[in-house]
Amino acid sequence: MTTPSSHPYDQLTPDVILDAVETTGRRCDGHFLALNSYENRVFQVGIEDERPLVVKFYRPDRWPDIAIHEEHSFTADLASHEIPVVAPLTDDKGETLFVHAGFRFALFTRKGGHTPPVDDPDALAMLGRFLGRIHAIGEIKRFSHRPSLDVQTFGWQAKAHVLTSGLLPTEYIASYQSLCDELLQAVEQVFEAVQPRQIRLHGDCHPGNILWTDHGPHFVDMDDCRMGPAVQDLWMLLDSDPIIRQSQLAPLLEGYQQFRDFDYSELALIEPLRALRLVHYTAWLAQRWNDPAFPAAFPWFGNRRYWEEYLNDLVAQLGQLQGTSDN
Repeated sequence: MTTPSSHPYDQLTPDVILDAVETTGRRCDGHFLALNSYENRVFQVGIEDERPLVVKFYRPDRWPDIAIHEEHSFTADLASHEIPVVAPLTDDKGETLFVHAGFRFALFTRKGGHTPPVDDPDALAMLGRFLGRIHAIGEIKRFSHRPSLDVQTFGWQAKAHVLTSGLLPTEYIASYQSLCDELLQAVEQVFEAVQPRQIRLHGDCHPGNILWTDHGPHFVDMDDCRMGPAVQDLWMLLDSDPIIRQSQLAPLLEGYQQFRDFDYSELALIEPLRALRLVHYTAWLAQRWNDPAFPAAFPWFGNRRYWEEYLNDLVAQLGQLQGTSDN
């Protein structure tokens, strides 16, 4: 596989990073640290006589400004209700999205923590309470400029991108296409049967996007917030083993329902949502492969062993879906 020799992020030099922060009236002390992020570029930046800040440079051309503002508005609304999300900082005019050297960026307070102990019932109950509160606010109105989590976007479009990316070896094309078709048709059947209500969500609420401290969680990285079924923000906290999952669900939903009713029919969407994530993730890697950070971070992607294991994963997930639909 070949990659282009340059990418827009190549222009995001240390000087550009520090100069961008200083355009907001802060004075950097020259220290910065790259944080774990691939879709965007995120750095911890030292500020003279103050605590360090986190600056996120949005991937060019991914979101229009109005969609980013909608993300910021939702996050600020949650923070105003004392929900522990990390909201973007504002300037004296209330602006949260800034531009420097062609890059759009936002600033955030730095928060520490580690992944939540999802094997602890008390921690799960606390997470459930906060997710119930997030969704109680999320259902008040709809996003106007951010997408929905649906089978078309996360499934069929993702499949089409892989097929046209040139990264899928020829000998696997027929198997990939037939497996995806069968998988996504099964996903569609479950979505049509459940007809889930669409609300505003975190959208990517896996343990890596929750910073856990002795005082509880901070929900971070609302970059993928969108419309979708409530269970989307719950299932990634759960184990794939059905027995373990059931033991985790009880405290999670007990906490959740202290603040919002949960539609139990949405539990049937867990395996379909896992299937969509499986299809979408590979398409995401293929779509970003021209970004030099991706071949460096995911060197295993795209070789024949990867595709063989991935096709086996699709087969296994199809079995899970068929088992779900039979129950």
